[in-house]
Amino acid sequence: MSNSSSITQFLLLPLADTRELQLLHFWLFLGIYLAALLGNGLIITTIAWDQHLHTPMYFFLLNLSLLDLGCISTIVPKSMANSLWDTRAISYAGCVIQVFLFIFGMSTEYCLLTIMSYDRYIAICKPLHYGTLLGSRACVHMAAAAWATGFLNALLHTANTFSLPLCKGNALDQFFCEIPHILKLSCSSTYLREAGLIVVSGCLFSMCFILIVLSYVQIFRAVLRIPSEQGRHKAFSTCLPHLAVVSLFASTSFFAYLKPPSISFLSLDLVVSVLYSLIPPTLNPLIYSLRNKEVKDALSKLIAGSI
Repeated sequence: MSNSSSITQFLLLPLADTRELQLLHFWLFLGIYLAALLGNGLIITTIAWDQHLHTPMYFFLLNLSLLDLGCISTIVPKSMANSLWDTRAISYAGCVIQVFLFIFGMSTEYCLLTIMSYDRYIAICKPLHYGTLLGSRACVHMAAAAWATGFLNALLHTANTFSLPLCKGNALDQFFCEIPHILKLSCSSTYLREAGLIVVSGCLFSMCFILIVLSYVQIFRAVLRIPSEQGRHKAFSTCLPHLAVVSLFASTSFFAYLKPPSISFLSLDLVVSVLYSLIPPTLNPLIYSLRNKEVKDALSKLIAGSI
């Protein structure tokens, strides 16, 4: 039995027991990490380099890629290092930083996805007002609001979580520091404060989800009224990738943080955490670049120019 004042490190869940499987885990995570770095790095470089992509839609996509890089860089390198060096330890300060940065990135990304759905709504349903409603200043203000909301949410959750007394050891049933698993180590009923914060955050992000759904209801109604098949295809091509990203991100993250304790199983928690923490940052660049002709053309010009 120990309390939080005496804990100097946490023990993360190893994803493999044998040395061979540990190395396999290292190489698998390395491949995922490099794919995320390459994909998001290309998106950021392409949007920054090509003047034709300096529009609200791609400005928000650039922010999304920055967040994806931050989220995956927060947890994957440490997990890789632990597998490579055959250890489970993460320092107390490292765990605090990991929780803060991960919650910050996830919260900001969800707010940003809501803003991106609003951008698509204005572009398709009110195209004549697009330049007025989504000017450069408005875009910067909305992006700043998303980052500030994520920062505040992460600060509240991190401060509250690590202010709780922890007396049930220091072993976490997760391969990175995640709030629900840290709360399991609490020996005080004050964990209800964190549960309350999770409910408040859940309500906030549920509102974001409702706004996204309402935006896409209006978008699909407008698209179906477009007489040209080519016009409908172009409209869908800019909306479906975003909708796919939102669906994967929202469903897995909501399940991870709001599921009842009665259906919490180790293998299920691992699968869900991988789905919402590793897969979206890796697949987002592929989803947006492969389905978007403007990005593909700009990327081709960038690669041809560098060669």
